[in-house]
Amino acid sequence: MRTINHFIGGKEVAGTSGRSADVFNPATGEVQAKVALASKAELDAAVKVAAAAFPGWAGTPPLTRSRILFRFKQLCDERLDELADAITSEHGKVHSDAKGEMIRGLEVVEFACGAPQLLKGEFSENVGTNVDSWAVRQPLGVVAGITPFNFPAMVPMWMFPIALVAGNTFILKPSERDPGPSLLIAQLLKQAGLPDGVFNVVHGDKDAVDAILENPEIQAVSFVGSTPIAEYIYHTGTAHNKRVQALGGAKNHMIVMPDADMDQAADALMGAGYGSAGERCMAISVAVAVGDKVGDTIIDRLAPKVRALKVAPGTDPEAEMGPLVTKQHFEKVKSYVDLGVKEGAKLVVDGRTLKLQGYENGFFLGGCLFDQVKPEMRIYKEEIFGPVLSVVRVPDYQSAVKLVNDHEYGNGTAIFTRDGDAAREFASKIKVGMVGINVPIPVPMAFNSFGGWKRSLFGDHHMHGPEGIRFYTRLKTITSRWPTGIRAGAEFVMPTMR
Repeated sequence: MRTINHFIGGKEVAGTSGRSADVFNPATGEVQAKVALASKAELDAAVKVAAAAFPGWAGTPPLTRSRILFRFKQLCDERLDELADAITSEHGKVHSDAKGEMIRGLEVVEFACGAPQLLKGEFSENVGTNVDSWAVRQPLGVVAGITPFNFPAMVPMWMFPIALVAGNTFILKPSERDPGPSLLIAQLLKQAGLPDGVFNVVHGDKDAVDAILENPEIQAVSFVGSTPIAEYIYHTGTAHNKRVQALGGAKNHMIVMPDADMDQAADALMGAGYGSAGERCMAISVAVAVGDKVGDTIIDRLAPKVRALKVAPGTDPEAEMGPLVTKQHFEKVKSYVDLGVKEGAKLVVDGRTLKLQGYENGFFLGGCLFDQVKPEMRIYKEEIFGPVLSVVRVPDYQSAVKLVNDHEYGNGTAIFTRDGDAAREFASKIKVGMVGINVPIPVPMAFNSFGGWKRSLFGDHHMHGPEGIRFYTRLKTITSRWPTGIRAGAEFVMPTMR
């Protein structure tokens, strides 16, 4: 059976902790590999390698760094199908979705290739008599990324391209559920010319996470995952004097106004609610129908589409939705459907009975659609992270906005309408970090920044884009005066630069 090792100092390194975890094929339920789980000592050893590589990499011109990343992007483009296959094999998402994940991740690499422009400082001449002042942004040192199972390639690419091109060295701790793609990424970075030790992959569970948070050499930590863990990482990391950005959970609402194109809205809800089996932090999990007529129309359009979803292994070119990532996660999502029925929501489409011939042991759950969901229900309040869409009916626009603003999460939201006034008001007043207007999944492009509000984000910086540059660098301001032959003697007052 294949063993997935760490990648440290430019080569694969076998684990020494004696601990490992199973990596499943979600379509069959079979164990396809073992992944090593690092101890604190192993993580600390990897950090030492990254720290040793830092001075040389930080001293490398940004143009040289960007050229290495550009070559890395070329290599990924050439092997796009292979990378997508690796994602599908361990995560389960359909091949086309896996390719889409890679493409969106590579957009951040493209953005990072602009390092010479992105890292330019500012210069002010003659701020005082014969005094010049300038500011530069410099790397932090060793930084780390802790990434989730749902995007094993894209989310790491939100982090490491910008961190590397800014001159930092990087430790990636991917999800132990689908760790394979991270090794391919590491190998391609090496092939692109990245010096050994600049990018390292250490697999692990909570032991490795805690070691990252406690290691004094690591200057900053980026995280994407559930809110309880995001909060833990933020508080623990900052308590150890680290810079932390921790993106948490979501409960993304899509408001459907009475004037919306109902066919367009239904199609948007299908893709945003059931794409990647709902395992997206930007998935739409709540459709807010403004008025019962809208609610009836949306249910009438959605129900046959959900029943007709083509659920199959991700390798099937006709598949629209694949399995969930693990048996444990399958049981968790299924329990939420059971709970929704118990709470009194109307289960219009029940995906719990789905069985695929030849894949009876796979982690497949069909699309589930609830109507008459109430705000006090747990299936409304909590993040399910599966192919479960809830329809909540409200009487008017103001009630819909209140519903969104009152929720503890504020990651993403959308409104579907033909009314420009309503759309502009919504974009301005809604208390959510990423907003779509007739766009169901408003994930910003790489040159903007990604992040939510409220309990969807812990820390001051969003990811990638300009915020990513600021997170992975620190500002230094230099003030300079050269001798002019004029000496005024010692000055004991606060310098005023006159």
